Amino acid sequence: MEYEGIIRLAIFLGLFAILAVTEALAPRRVRRQPRKTRWVTNWGITILNTVTLRALALALPLLAVGAAVDAQAQGWGLFNQTDWPVWIEILAAILILDLAIWAQHLVTHKVPILWRLHRVHHADVDFDVTTAIRFHPVEIGLSMILKIGLVYLLGPAAVAVVIFEILLNGTAMFNHANIRLPLWLDAIVRQVLVTPDMHRVHHSVHRHEHDSNYGFALSIWDRMFGTYIAQPSGGHEEMDIGLEWQDDRPSRLGWSLWLPFARR
Repeated sequence: MEYEGIIRLAIFLGLFAILAVTEALAPRRVRRQPRKTRWVTNWGITILNTVTLRALALALPLLAVGAAVDAQAQGWGLFNQTDWPVWIEILAAILILDLAIWAQHLVTHKVPILWRLHRVHHADVDFDVTTAIRFHPVEIGLSMILKIGLVYLLGPAAVAVVIFEILLNGTAMFNHANIRLPLWLDAIVRQVLVTPDMHRVHHSVHRHEHDSNYGFALSIWDRMFGTYIAQPSGGHEEMDIGLEWQDDRPSRLGWSLWLPFARR
């Protein structure tokens, strides 16, 4: 789609700036590490992820949105066999894709080799908007391959994929943000979307807590499949974030990239 990349980048940067400013003005927790130290590493990982996806686009000329365009042209996928109204197709595609991301997230916690990759995300000892972009490049590449395959199976309209990608990126930054929502507002929002207080539980050092609240956008899946925990046992201000055995090394770029291959 024309200008799709520019639109997504503008929305991403705008939301990031809004959430970063909000964190500074109304933080939920006191930071353990200086923002500058962590942000250089987390943004460095993000830049490498972008390079990874560009390289993947050379090997697989069609990424998620391109796959939707190609599937429509070839008549492939479930939605290309139906005559549903566009709005129903978009809504159904968003729900199915979000459920798939929820399931993928759960699998990364259950399959040891995938957990080794995913723990780069969980190794962050603080929890803020940059945690949302801290994923190992190999995990990002595997996730994109899975997404491309699902898009070909579904055959959604390209606009549905764009809307979903924007929703996923936006809600991921929101629910990782170190912002203090009023408790009454959090209770309302989490009926539909994953809130920072809800997702922070998932970043607890305690295994029974980080094996919960897998949702990135919609909160319904954790409630439906019994993986929902409302609050951390230690409270949000006092809970420990990260991996139980780690120290402050996740703020180093090289350490973070090597973590999946380390013996621990």
